[in-house]
Amino acid sequence: MFGLADRQVFGLAVVFYGLSSLFAVFLWRKGFREDNRISYVLLLIAGVLHTVAMFKRGFRLDACPVNNLYEAITFLSWTIVATYLVVGLWRRVRFVGAFASPILFAVGVFALMPALDPPRGPQPQFGNAWASMHAALILLSYGAFGLGAVAGLMYLTQEHNLKFNKLQAVMSLMPPIQRLEKVMRAYLIAGFILLTVGLAMAPSLLYAQHGVYFKPDPKILWSIFVWVLYGLLIMFRKQLAPGGRRFAWSAVGGFGFVLLTFWGFNLLSTVHNPVP
Repeated sequence: MFGLADRQVFGLAVVFYGLSSLFAVFLWRKGFREDNRISYVLLLIAGVLHTVAMFKRGFRLDACPVNNLYEAITFLSWTIVATYLVVGLWRRVRFVGAFASPILFAVGVFALMPALDPPRGPQPQFGNAWASMHAALILLSYGAFGLGAVAGLMYLTQEHNLKFNKLQAVMSLMPPIQRLEKVMRAYLIAGFILLTVGLAMAPSLLYAQHGVYFKPDPKILWSIFVWVLYGLLIMFRKQLAPGGRRFAWSAVGGFGFVLLTFWGFNLLSTVHNPVP
């Protein structure tokens, strides 16, 4: 495995995401009445391979690998699987993997398109521990938002079953929608806290590198917008009734926005992509 290129190792990770997705279909057909330990193990193997691929790319470039669409997608999807592997140690929320694995598989297949990984351009600079911690906290917040979106999809699925297939909803091992709403809210709050702490470190890092505490950089403005977006979503959760459906759709849509726009604003940023 260590003799393979980073994209090849990531390709192996995508294979295991695919195997986990196939097992997820089995869980869905059984109405989640079967144990999902196998799904967790498959995602664990995929997560390890994914991590190795990230480290191989980072060590090869001597930089944090978030400089093109391939790298941005693999980094964001890694935050999702890494967060899931931690929370999945709690058996009662392990079923989230059955919904996360098809998303990770689809995103991984898309990321492997050759056009998304052109030759390396200007390299971002991550020269000290504080900058690395700043980046790690913000990326982990995206992982929490991603799992919140997965919980939102599960909420919408269970709500649909309650309306149109009550027997499957009753027989399912998925928790009731009230608990799914709590899990969804907990992920979003955790992500919001991580994002807040990460952004709070930005002024001092900016001052150390550029001599200013704020700069109207596209990535900084985008990050503030995401922070405001999720803050409003959490604050006005109760107003998004009835029944949490709008809250679930908002969680899914919010992360969809992050996933689709992260790379573009990262490339536009002169702070995160300084000219050598």
